[in-house]
Amino acid sequence: MIDELDLRTFTLHPQRAAVLGEVHARPFTRLVSPFSVIHFAFVAQGEAATSDRCRFIDFCLERNLTPPEQSAKLHQIVIGPVTLRWEQHSEFTTFTWIWTDEDCSAADRFDKVDDTVRSLIRALRQTGQLLVAIRLEVERDASPKRAEQIFDKNSLAMVATKSGAAVAASDFRVDEKGFTKILVCDLGLTSHDLGALVQRLLEIETYRPLALLGLSAALELAPSVDRIDRRLVEALEKMQSGEGLQFNNHLLAELTALAASFERGATGSLFRFGASRAYNELVQSRLSIIEGNDVSGYPTWSSFLARRMAPAMRTCATVEDRQATLSVKLARAADLLRTRVDVEIERQHRDLLQAINERARQQLRLQCTVEGLSVGAIGYYVVSLFSYLAKGAHDVGLRVEPSFLTAAFVPIAVGVIWLVSYNVRKRHLKHDDAPSLTCD
Repeated sequence: MIDELDLRTFTLHPQRAAVLGEVHARPFTRLVSPFSVIHFAFVAQGEAATSDRCRFIDFCLERNLTPPEQSAKLHQIVIGPVTLRWEQHSEFTTFTWIWTDEDCSAADRFDKVDDTVRSLIRALRQTGQLLVAIRLEVERDASPKRAEQIFDKNSLAMVATKSGAAVAASDFRVDEKGFTKILVCDLGLTSHDLGALVQRLLEIETYRPLALLGLSAALELAPSVDRIDRRLVEALEKMQSGEGLQFNNHLLAELTALAASFERGATGSLFRFGASRAYNELVQSRLSIIEGNDVSGYPTWSSFLARRMAPAMRTCATVEDRQATLSVKLARAADLLRTRVDVEIERQHRDLLQAINERARQQLRLQCTVEGLSVGAIGYYVVSLFSYLAKGAHDVGLRVEPSFLTAAFVPIAVGVIWLVSYNVRKRHLKHDDAPSLTCD
Protein backbone atom coordinates (compact mmCIF):
# COMPACT_ATOMS: atom_id res chain seq x y z
CA MET A 1 0.00 0.00 0.00
CA ILE A 2 1.26 3.47 -0.83
CA ASP A 3 0.30 4.85 2.61
CA GLU A 4 2.69 2.34 4.19
CA LEU A 5 5.73 3.83 2.43
CA ASP A 6 8.14 5.73 4.64
CA LEU A 7 10.23 8.25 2.71
CA ARG A 8 12.83 8.17 5.45
CA THR A 9 14.07 4.92 3.93
CA PHE A 10 15.30 6.96 0.92
CA THR A 11 18.20 9.38 0.76
CA LEU A 12 16.50 12.77 0.45
CA HIS A 13 18.02 15.62 -1.52
CA PRO A 14 19.27 18.32 0.90
CA GLN A 15 17.31 21.03 -0.98
CA ARG A 16 14.10 19.01 -1.35
CA ALA A 17 12.15 20.75 1.40
CA ALA A 18 13.27 24.20 0.23
CA VAL A 19 12.35 23.77 -3.44
CA LEU A 20 9.02 22.07 -2.69
CA GLY A 21 8.06 24.71 -0.15
CA GLU A 22 9.01 27.66 -2.37
CA VAL A 23 5.53 27.80 -3.95
CA HIS A 24 4.11 28.34 -0.47
CA ALA A 25 6.81 30.76 0.69
CA ARG A 26 4.73 33.93 0.27
CA PRO A 27 1.02 33.03 0.60
CA PHE A 28 -1.74 35.60 0.13
CA THR A 29 -3.46 37.06 3.17
CA ARG A 30 -7.25 36.65 3.20
CA LEU A 31 -8.82 40.09 3.52
CA VAL A 32 -12.34 41.47 3.85
CA SER A 33 -13.20 45.02 2.80
CA PRO A 34 -13.21 47.75 3.85
CA PHE A 35 -9.68 48.14 5.25
CA SER A 36 -6.62 50.36 5.03
CA VAL A 37 -3.04 49.48 4.18
CA ILE A 38 0.28 51.24 4.68
CA HIS A 39 3.16 49.59 2.89
CA PHE A 40 6.85 50.47 3.30
CA ALA A 41 9.86 49.10 1.38
CA PHE A 42 13.34 49.73 2.78
CA VAL A 43 16.43 49.11 0.66
CA ALA A 44 18.66 47.08 2.96
CA GLN A 45 21.46 44.61 2.24
CA GLY A 46 24.16 43.01 4.32
CA GLU A 47 24.50 44.54 7.78
CA ALA A 48 21.51 46.84 7.25
CA ALA A 49 19.25 43.88 6.42
CA THR A 50 20.53 41.99 9.47
CA SER A 51 19.91 45.03 11.66
CA ASP A 52 16.35 45.46 10.34
CA ARG A 53 15.66 41.78 10.99
CA CYS A 54 16.93 42.06 14.55
CA ARG A 55 14.77 45.11 15.15
CA PHE A 56 11.70 43.23 13.93
CA ILE A 57 12.54 40.26 16.17
CA ASP A 58 12.90 42.58 19.17
CA PHE A 59 9.61 44.23 18.21
CA CYS A 60 7.87 40.83 18.32
CA LEU A 61 9.49 39.74 21.59
CA GLU A 62 8.59 43.01 23.33
CA ARG A 63 4.92 42.24 22.63
CA ASN A 64 5.14 38.52 23.49
CA LEU A 65 4.62 37.55 19.86
CA THR A 66 6.32 34.74 18.00
CA PRO A 67 9.35 36.11 16.12
CA PRO A 68 10.33 34.87 12.65
CA GLU A 69 12.52 31.80 12.38
CA GLN A 70 16.17 32.22 11.49
CA SER A 71 15.67 31.26 7.82
CA ALA A 72 12.20 32.79 7.39
CA LYS A 73 11.71 35.40 4.67
CA LEU A 74 8.06 36.12 5.55
CA HIS A 75 6.36 36.52 8.90
CA GLN A 76 2.93 37.81 9.84
CA ILE A 77 1.78 38.95 13.27
CA VAL A 78 -1.47 40.33 14.63
CA ILE A 79 -1.42 43.13 17.21
CA GLY A 80 -4.99 43.81 18.26
CA PRO A 81 -6.82 45.16 15.21
CA VAL A 82 -3.60 45.52 13.21
CA THR A 83 -1.98 42.89 11.01
CA LEU A 84 1.70 43.34 10.14
CA ARG A 85 3.20 41.40 7.25
CA TRP A 86 7.02 41.40 7.15
CA GLU A 87 8.91 40.21 4.06
CA GLN A 88 12.64 40.18 3.42
CA HIS A 89 13.93 40.11 -0.15
CA SER A 90 17.41 40.08 -1.64
CA GLU A 91 17.94 43.84 -1.48
CA PHE A 92 14.93 45.25 0.32
CA THR A 93 12.55 44.57 3.20
CA THR A 94 8.81 45.36 3.23
CA PHE A 95 6.42 46.09 6.10
CA THR A 96 2.71 45.99 5.33
CA TRP A 97 0.34 47.33 7.98
CA ILE A 98 -3.33 46.34 7.54
CA TRP A 99 -6.20 47.51 9.73
CA THR A 100 -9.89 48.35 9.68
CA ASP A 101 -11.14 51.67 11.04
CA GLU A 102 -14.92 51.51 11.22
CA ASP A 103 -15.15 55.01 12.74
CA CYS A 104 -13.35 56.69 9.83
CA SER A 105 -15.48 57.89 6.94
CA ALA A 106 -14.61 56.97 3.39
CA ALA A 107 -13.77 60.58 2.56
CA ASP A 108 -11.13 60.74 5.32
CA ARG A 109 -9.47 57.34 4.89
CA PHE A 110 -6.47 58.61 2.91
CA ASP A 111 -5.89 61.50 5.30
CA LYS A 112 -6.09 59.76 8.68
CA VAL A 113 -4.11 56.93 10.28
CA ASP A 114 -5.36 54.96 13.27
CA ASP A 115 -3.55 56.01 16.48
CA THR A 116 -2.58 52.40 17.24
CA VAL A 117 -1.06 51.96 13.79
CA ARG A 118 0.80 55.25 14.07
CA SER A 119 2.35 54.31 17.42
CA LEU A 120 3.36 50.85 16.14
CA ILE A 121 5.01 52.29 13.02
CA ARG A 122 6.98 54.71 15.17
CA ALA A 123 8.04 51.89 17.50
CA LEU A 124 9.41 49.77 14.62
CA ARG A 125 12.20 51.99 13.31
CA GLN A 126 14.41 50.77 10.49
CA THR A 127 18.03 51.42 9.51
CA GLY A 128 17.44 50.76 5.79
CA GLN A 129 16.71 53.54 3.30
CA LEU A 130 13.02 54.10 2.61
CA LEU A 131 12.21 53.82 -1.09
CA VAL A 132 8.50 52.95 -1.23
CA ALA A 133 5.64 54.31 0.87
CA ILE A 134 2.09 53.38 -0.21
CA ARG A 135 -1.35 54.20 1.18
CA LEU A 136 -3.90 51.71 -0.15
CA GLU A 137 -7.59 51.87 0.67
CA VAL A 138 -10.15 49.17 -0.12
CA GLU A 139 -13.76 50.33 -0.22
CA ARG A 140 -16.72 48.02 -0.66
CA ASP A 141 -19.12 48.65 -3.54
CA ALA A 142 -17.45 51.97 -4.32
CA SER A 143 -17.93 53.47 -7.76
CA PRO A 144 -14.89 54.11 -9.95
CA LYS A 145 -16.08 57.73 -9.96
CA ARG A 146 -14.84 57.83 -6.38
CA ALA A 147 -11.28 57.84 -7.75
CA GLU A 148 -11.93 61.16 -9.50
CA GLN A 149 -12.46 62.78 -6.08
CA ILE A 150 -9.10 61.56 -4.78
CA PHE A 151 -6.61 61.60 -7.64
CA ASP A 152 -5.32 64.02 -10.25
CA LYS A 153 -7.47 63.42 -13.34
CA ASN A 154 -4.57 64.26 -15.66
CA SER A 155 -2.58 61.22 -14.51
CA LEU A 156 -5.35 58.96 -13.20
CA ALA A 157 -5.12 55.36 -14.41
CA MET A 158 -7.57 52.57 -13.66
CA VAL A 159 -7.43 48.82 -14.03
CA ALA A 160 -10.38 46.46 -13.87
CA THR A 161 -9.65 42.91 -12.81
CA LYS A 162 -10.29 40.09 -15.25
CA SER A 163 -13.26 38.91 -13.22
CA GLY A 164 -14.71 42.42 -13.22
CA ALA A 165 -15.19 42.19 -9.46
CA ALA A 166 -12.80 45.05 -8.60
CA VAL A 167 -11.29 48.24 -9.97
CA ALA A 168 -7.92 49.67 -8.88
CA ALA A 169 -7.06 53.34 -9.41
CA SER A 170 -3.98 55.51 -8.85
CA ASP A 171 -2.31 58.62 -10.22
CA PHE A 172 1.14 57.35 -9.16
CA ARG A 173 1.91 60.75 -7.63
CA VAL A 174 3.54 61.28 -4.26
CA ASP A 175 1.33 63.32 -1.92
CA GLU A 176 2.50 65.97 0.54
CA LYS A 177 3.19 63.27 3.15
CA GLY A 178 5.36 61.22 0.81
CA PHE A 179 2.87 58.42 0.04
CA THR A 180 1.69 56.98 -3.26
CA LYS A 181 -2.07 56.36 -3.10
CA ILE A 182 -4.02 53.40 -4.48
CA LEU A 183 -7.78 52.95 -4.31
CA VAL A 184 -9.39 49.54 -4.72
CA CYS A 185 -13.13 49.38 -5.33
CA ASP A 186 -14.30 45.95 -4.15
CA LEU A 187 -17.29 44.93 -6.25
CA GLY A 188 -17.63 41.41 -4.88
CA LEU A 189 -14.23 39.72 -4.58
CA THR A 190 -13.72 36.74 -2.29
CA SER A 191 -11.39 37.20 0.68
CA HIS A 192 -8.66 35.18 -1.06
CA ASP A 193 -8.96 37.05 -4.36
CA LEU A 194 -9.01 40.39 -2.57
CA GLY A 195 -5.85 39.50 -0.64
CA ALA A 196 -4.17 38.37 -3.86
CA LEU A 197 -5.19 41.58 -5.67
CA VAL A 198 -3.92 43.84 -2.88
CA GLN A 199 -0.59 42.00 -2.67
CA ARG A 200 -0.07 42.20 -6.43
CA LEU A 201 -0.91 45.90 -6.50
CA LEU A 202 1.59 46.52 -3.71
CA GLU A 203 4.18 44.47 -5.57
CA ILE A 204 3.66 46.50 -8.75
CA GLU A 205 4.21 49.77 -6.95
CA THR A 206 7.19 48.30 -5.03
CA TYR A 207 8.96 46.77 -8.01
CA ARG A 208 8.35 49.81 -10.23
CA PRO A 209 10.69 52.20 -8.29
CA LEU A 210 13.22 49.40 -7.86
CA ALA A 211 13.25 48.86 -11.62
CA LEU A 212 13.75 52.57 -12.23
CA LEU A 213 16.87 52.61 -10.03
CA GLY A 214 18.65 51.30 -13.12
CA LEU A 215 17.73 54.51 -14.98
CA SER A 216 19.65 56.61 -12.46
CA ALA A 217 22.67 54.35 -12.90
CA ALA A 218 22.36 54.55 -16.70
CA LEU A 219 22.14 58.36 -16.71
CA GLU A 220 25.12 58.55 -14.38
CA LEU A 221 27.22 56.17 -16.48
CA ALA A 222 26.33 57.53 -19.93
CA PRO A 223 28.78 60.51 -19.82
CA SER A 224 31.57 58.19 -18.66
CA VAL A 225 30.86 55.73 -21.48
CA ASP A 226 30.89 58.61 -24.00
CA ARG A 227 34.19 59.92 -22.62
CA ILE A 228 35.89 56.51 -22.70
CA ASP A 229 34.56 55.87 -26.22
CA ARG A 230 36.07 59.16 -27.43
CA ARG A 231 39.40 58.43 -25.75
CA LEU A 232 39.46 54.99 -27.36
CA VAL A 233 39.02 56.56 -30.80
CA GLU A 234 41.85 58.99 -30.04
CA ALA A 235 44.07 56.13 -28.91
CA LEU A 236 43.38 54.20 -32.12
CA GLU A 237 44.25 57.29 -34.19
CA LYS A 238 47.53 57.63 -32.27
CA MET A 239 48.22 53.96 -32.86
CA GLN A 240 47.99 54.50 -36.63
CA SER A 241 50.29 57.52 -36.67
CA GLY A 242 52.94 56.50 -34.13
CA GLU A 243 55.68 53.89 -34.04
CA GLY A 244 58.41 52.71 -31.73
CA LEU A 245 58.52 50.56 -28.64
CA GLN A 246 58.50 53.46 -26.20
CA PHE A 247 55.51 55.05 -27.92
CA ASN A 248 53.60 51.76 -28.01
CA ASN A 249 54.35 51.03 -24.34
CA HIS A 250 53.10 54.49 -23.36
CA LEU A 251 49.94 54.03 -25.42
CA LEU A 252 49.39 50.55 -23.97
CA ALA A 253 49.66 51.90 -20.42
CA GLU A 254 47.13 54.62 -21.26
CA LEU A 255 44.75 52.10 -22.83
CA THR A 256 45.09 49.71 -19.88
CA ALA A 257 44.27 52.49 -17.42
CA LEU A 258 41.27 53.41 -19.58
CA ALA A 259 40.04 49.80 -19.60
CA ALA A 260 40.47 49.51 -15.81
CA SER A 261 38.46 52.69 -15.25
CA PHE A 262 35.73 51.44 -17.57
CA GLU A 263 35.52 47.95 -16.05
CA ARG A 264 35.24 49.42 -12.58
CA GLY A 265 32.11 51.34 -13.57
CA ALA A 266 30.71 48.48 -15.65
CA THR A 267 31.13 45.96 -12.83
CA GLY A 268 29.30 48.23 -10.40
CA SER A 269 26.35 48.65 -12.77
CA LEU A 270 26.11 45.00 -13.81
CA PHE A 271 23.92 44.01 -10.86
CA ARG A 272 21.79 47.15 -11.08
CA PHE A 273 20.88 46.69 -14.73
CA GLY A 274 20.17 42.98 -14.24
CA ALA A 275 17.99 43.74 -11.22
CA SER A 276 16.10 46.44 -13.14
CA ARG A 277 15.29 43.96 -15.91
CA ALA A 278 14.07 41.42 -13.36
CA TYR A 279 11.91 43.96 -11.51
CA ASN A 280 10.42 45.27 -14.76
CA GLU A 281 9.52 41.72 -15.78
CA LEU A 282 7.82 41.24 -12.41
CA VAL A 283 5.83 44.44 -12.88
CA GLN A 284 4.68 43.34 -16.33
CA SER A 285 3.86 39.87 -15.00
CA ARG A 286 1.70 41.24 -12.18
CA LEU A 287 -0.09 43.62 -14.56
CA SER A 288 -0.86 40.82 -16.99
CA ILE A 289 -2.35 38.76 -14.16
CA ILE A 290 -4.73 41.37 -12.78
CA GLU A 291 -5.68 43.54 -15.77
CA GLY A 292 -8.96 42.89 -17.46
CA ASN A 293 -11.27 45.25 -19.35
CA ASP A 294 -10.53 48.95 -19.71
CA VAL A 295 -12.35 51.50 -17.61
CA SER A 296 -13.97 53.88 -20.07
CA GLY A 297 -12.23 57.22 -20.34
CA TYR A 298 -9.05 56.26 -18.43
CA PRO A 299 -5.81 54.59 -19.41
CA THR A 300 -4.95 51.23 -17.97
CA TRP A 301 -2.05 50.82 -15.59
CA SER A 302 -0.05 49.05 -18.29
CA SER A 303 -0.44 51.81 -20.86
CA PHE A 304 0.16 54.56 -18.30
CA LEU A 305 3.31 53.00 -16.85
CA ALA A 306 4.63 51.98 -20.26
CA ARG A 307 4.94 55.62 -21.29
CA ARG A 308 7.76 56.12 -18.80
CA MET A 309 8.97 52.68 -17.81
CA ALA A 310 9.49 51.40 -21.36
CA PRO A 311 11.82 54.31 -22.35
CA ALA A 312 13.63 53.98 -19.02
CA MET A 313 14.20 50.27 -19.53
CA ARG A 314 15.36 50.90 -23.10
CA THR A 315 17.81 53.49 -21.81
CA CYS A 316 19.19 50.95 -19.32
CA ALA A 317 19.43 48.31 -22.05
CA THR A 318 21.16 50.77 -24.42
CA VAL A 319 23.78 51.77 -21.86
CA GLU A 320 24.31 48.13 -20.92
CA ASP A 321 24.76 47.18 -24.59
CA ARG A 322 27.16 50.10 -25.10
CA GLN A 323 29.15 48.94 -22.10
CA ALA A 324 29.38 45.41 -23.47
CA THR A 325 30.39 46.66 -26.94
CA LEU A 326 32.92 49.12 -25.53
CA SER A 327 34.42 46.40 -23.36
CA VAL A 328 34.99 44.24 -26.46
CA LYS A 329 36.46 47.20 -28.36
CA LEU A 330 38.84 48.01 -25.50
CA ALA A 331 39.94 44.39 -25.31
CA ARG A 332 40.56 44.27 -29.08
CA ALA A 333 42.50 47.53 -29.05
CA ALA A 334 44.61 46.34 -26.12
CA ASP A 335 45.31 43.03 -27.87
CA LEU A 336 46.26 44.84 -31.07
CA LEU A 337 48.59 47.16 -29.18
CA ARG A 338 50.15 44.27 -27.27
CA THR A 339 50.76 42.57 -30.62
CA ARG A 340 52.50 45.70 -31.89
CA VAL A 341 54.64 45.81 -28.77
CA ASP A 342 55.51 42.12 -29.15
CA VAL A 343 56.39 42.62 -32.82
CA GLU A 344 58.56 45.63 -31.94
CA ILE A 345 60.33 43.63 -29.24
CA GLU A 346 60.86 40.75 -31.66
CA ARG A 347 62.27 43.20 -34.21
CA GLN A 348 64.69 44.54 -31.62
CA HIS A 349 65.66 41.00 -30.67
CA ARG A 350 66.25 40.21 -34.36
CA ASP A 351 68.44 43.29 -34.79
CA LEU A 352 70.35 42.43 -31.62
CA LEU A 353 70.92 38.86 -32.77
CA GLN A 354 72.05 40.09 -36.17
CA ALA A 355 74.51 42.46 -34.50
CA ILE A 356 75.78 39.65 -32.28
CA ASN A 357 76.13 37.39 -35.31
CA GLU A 358 78.01 40.06 -37.23
CA ARG A 359 80.38 40.63 -34.33
CA ALA A 360 80.94 36.88 -34.13
CA ARG A 361 81.77 36.80 -37.83
CA GLN A 362 84.22 39.66 -37.43
CA GLN A 363 85.81 37.93 -34.50
CA LEU A 364 86.04 34.73 -36.57
CA ARG A 365 87.66 36.59 -39.44
CA LEU A 366 90.13 38.14 -37.04
CA GLN A 367 90.74 34.73 -35.54
CA CYS A 368 91.29 33.26 -38.98
CA THR A 369 93.75 36.03 -39.77
CA VAL A 370 95.54 35.44 -36.50
CA GLU A 371 95.55 31.70 -37.19
CA GLY A 372 97.06 32.34 -40.63
CA LEU A 373 99.77 34.49 -39.11
CA SER A 374 100.30 31.96 -36.38
CA VAL A 375 100.75 29.19 -38.98
CA GLY A 376 103.44 31.33 -40.62
CA ALA A 377 105.08 32.17 -37.29
CA ILE A 378 105.02 28.59 -36.07
CA GLY A 379 106.22 27.41 -39.48
CA TYR A 380 109.08 29.93 -39.38
CA TYR A 381 110.00 28.72 -35.89
CA VAL A 382 109.84 25.03 -36.92
CA VAL A 383 111.84 25.72 -40.12
CA SER A 384 114.44 27.60 -38.08
CA LEU A 385 114.83 24.66 -35.74
CA PHE A 386 115.08 22.35 -38.75
CA SER A 387 117.78 24.56 -40.30
CA TYR A 388 119.84 24.17 -37.15
CA LEU A 389 119.48 20.43 -37.43
CA ALA A 390 120.53 20.55 -41.12
CA LYS A 391 123.58 22.70 -40.35
CA GLY A 392 124.52 20.42 -37.47
CA ALA A 393 124.23 17.39 -39.72
CA HIS A 394 126.47 19.08 -42.36
CA ASP A 395 129.06 20.02 -39.74
CA VAL A 396 129.33 16.45 -38.45
CA GLY A 397 130.17 15.24 -41.92
CA LEU A 398 126.86 14.23 -43.40
CA ARG A 399 126.60 14.98 -47.11
CA VAL A 400 123.63 17.33 -46.95
CA GLU A 401 123.13 20.83 -48.19
CA PRO A 402 121.58 22.83 -45.30
CA SER A 403 120.08 25.56 -47.46
CA PHE A 404 118.52 23.17 -49.96
CA LEU A 405 117.19 20.90 -47.23
CA THR A 406 115.74 23.81 -45.26
CA ALA A 407 114.08 25.21 -48.37
CA ALA A 408 112.52 21.85 -49.14
CA PHE A 409 111.25 21.50 -45.59
CA VAL A 410 109.42 24.86 -45.58
CA PRO A 411 106.26 23.77 -47.52
CA ILE A 412 106.15 20.51 -45.64
CA ALA A 413 106.29 22.25 -42.26
CA VAL A 414 103.74 24.93 -43.20
CA GLY A 415 101.38 22.32 -44.68
CA VAL A 416 101.54 20.08 -41.64
CA ILE A 417 101.01 22.99 -39.25
CA TRP A 418 98.05 24.29 -41.30
CA LEU A 419 96.51 20.80 -41.42
CA VAL A 420 96.84 20.35 -37.66
CA SER A 421 95.36 23.82 -37.02
CA TYR A 422 92.48 23.13 -39.41
CA ASN A 423 91.59 19.83 -37.76
CA VAL A 424 91.70 21.38 -34.28
CA ARG A 425 89.44 24.24 -35.38
CA LYS A 426 87.06 21.80 -37.10
CA ARG A 427 86.68 19.73 -33.93
CA HIS A 428 86.00 22.87 -31.90
CA LEU A 429 83.35 24.10 -34.35
CA LYS A 430 81.66 20.70 -34.37
CA HIS A 431 81.65 20.66 -30.57
CA ASP A 432 80.10 24.19 -30.45
CA ASP A 433 77.51 23.25 -33.13
CA ALA A 434 78.33 26.35 -35.16
CA PRO A 435 78.96 25.13 -38.66
CA SER A 436 77.99 28.44 -40.21
CA LEU A 437 80.94 30.23 -38.69
CA THR A 438 83.84 29.16 -40.89
CA CYS A 439 87.00 30.77 -42.14
CA ASP A 440 86.15 30.12 -45.80
